[in-house]
Amino acid sequence: MATLDELSERVEQVSAIYAERCDIRRDDDWYALKLHEEAGELVAEYLRGTGRGRVGERTEVAIRTALEDEAADLLAQLLLFCRHNGVDVEAALERKWFAHLKRLDRAQ
Repeated sequence: MATLDELSERVEQVSAIYAERCDIRRDDDWYALKLHEEAGELVAEYLRGTGRGRVGERTEVAIRTALEDEAADLLAQLLLFCRHNGVDVEAALERKWFAHLKRLDRAQ
């Protein structure tokens, strides 16, 4: 299993290839706006899968695959955003989320 840092490095490599091929300038705004775009696409696929979005001729399997793909896109874009902005996701998770587990362990 890859670490977040390893995933972040691989995602960066793919994003750099994509940016070069499509002539995209990845500036500060791009990272934030692309994150927002991918979140919207994930929600759109979720709505399709829950019967609240246009499905067209797509099968349930195709809709589920699209949801998973958009979840991957959002995670990848979040890793890119954090990397670009110097956010240590692992440290932030420890501080913000996993501290609750430590408190629970002490209470038991």
